[in-house]
Amino acid sequence: MTKNERILCLYDVDGTITEPRKLIKPEMDAFLTKLRSKVSVGLVGGSDLDKILEQLGRDPLKDNSDEITAKYDYLFAENGLVAYKDGKLIRKESIVDFLGELKLQMFINFALVYMGNLKLPRKRGTFIEFRNGLINLCPVGRSCSQAEREEFVQFDKEHKIREKFVEALKSEFSGDFGLSFCIGGQISIDAYPVGWDKTYCLHYLPSKSFDKIYFFGDKTDEGGNDHEIFVDKRTVGHKVNSPEDTMKITSELFDIAIE
Repeated sequence: MTKNERILCLYDVDGTITEPRKLIKPEMDAFLTKLRSKVSVGLVGGSDLDKILEQLGRDPLKDNSDEITAKYDYLFAENGLVAYKDGKLIRKESIVDFLGELKLQMFINFALVYMGNLKLPRKRGTFIEFRNGLINLCPVGRSCSQAEREEFVQFDKEHKIREKFVEALKSEFSGDFGLSFCIGGQISIDAYPVGWDKTYCLHYLPSKSFDKIYFFGDKTDEGGNDHEIFVDKRTVGHKVNSPEDTMKITSELFDIAIE
């Protein structure tokens, strides 16, 4: 069967093709390889490239990054601020150039003070992670253990820690900073320039090149980091609840066997 390159299946990473921050399972890896023989396949994640490659199976003993990026027609890290096509880097943007040092420090200082005043079951390290296209804020600290992560997830569900944090950020930086905020993954918040959400990756996917772009994501509700691209008129959005759900929905669309 000839591959239809004018149809693209575009997948979120965390919660969609992998469990949050976990390694892709062999059955999903094999499934996406099968799918790519029929249509174009792309990934778009909010995390930086290193984290995404780690989840996609990068060997810590050797640099097989090129091999991994070449497995997909498109690979977008940081919502598309770092973009690969057919395994080759095609674009890289920076939030520093957008904000400038003064505004950047004003934002970071506010976030640190806010998180410093939070009372949580646990706090660990790395509360702010600086990426090319966004700033990731993590009240519990990204160096938390898996058990501490899960503890925060339950605490956040009950006390709306991240929802309240987002509201405070919107109130403080609703003026000329030009920033958007959304809840990302299980434990953090992403701050990025307006328009630098996951729809940014669509800049590399012109409508004249594709008859249809299917997007699959788990954080599609308003405030989630998949929402904007899920509702964008350029995509056909599918909400998923797990990697298994992703394979089920995709298999029904394209008649791909699940091993």
